[in-house]
Amino acid sequence: MSDSLLTERTGPVARMRLNRSEVHNAFDANLITALTEALADLSSDPDVRVVVLEGAGSSFSAGADLNWMRGMAAAGETENRSDALALARLMRTLDELPKPTIARVQGAAFGGGVGLVACCDIAIAATGAKFGLTEAKLGLLPAVISPYVVAAIGARQARRWFATAEMFDAATALRLGLVHEVVVAEQLDSAVQRQIDLLLKAGPIAAGSAKALVRSVAASADRDAQDTDNAALIARLRVSAEGQEGLAAFLDKRSPNWITQEST
Repeated sequence: MSDSLLTERTGPVARMRLNRSEVHNAFDANLITALTEALADLSSDPDVRVVVLEGAGSSFSAGADLNWMRGMAAAGETENRSDALALARLMRTLDELPKPTIARVQGAAFGGGVGLVACCDIAIAATGAKFGLTEAKLGLLPAVISPYVVAAIGARQARRWFATAEMFDAATALRLGLVHEVVVAEQLDSAVQRQIDLLLKAGPIAAGSAKALVRSVAASADRDAQDTDNAALIARLRVSAEGQEGLAAFLDKRSPNWITQEST
């Protein structure tokens, strides 16, 4: 595991902490690789039910590391394409991770940091958090992260913020739909814990599959096919071990077997 990323496990919860506080957790090639590999490991771990993504120090992530950007500016188009595809793999891996994900956001979340927030299922920010899709100031665009940011804030808002590169505060991020909740810094951990507790009370397969259902519905243009697919999904869930246990627990007025004592 790279020193630039720390992963801690507490029971079914994995916390991934960007650990480059001296540069506000900015990305470089090593951090991108470490994040992608760590997410792949968590994806296949049946004991992990929730993943929390956070940043060490005063910031969540300030986007691209300046030294990394300097190196890529001196590289050719082929090398830049390969580098951008590595970032795209990271974002896709996080977005499609078959575990619920929570972004704990404090301080700066710029550029690719906004992409990480948009890829997480739940995002909670401190009131002092600052956001920005600042690439246009450099003559660039947030191209790689754009599918996830557009999905989070909508095309109309994205057209403004991509073009102006202006920064915005946590209240604006909440209004745009980039984050789900804004709390004072002292309540950030407790707000994240509330979401963890809720996720641990949900069926593990159901909670982990929710994003795939939303993605399928959002992408479908065939309503008849969507009805058929959704009916097949709920039928599979009802007869699955998890679905049978959940329904039996509800009818028996007891907790299902995936709820541990710690999550009640």
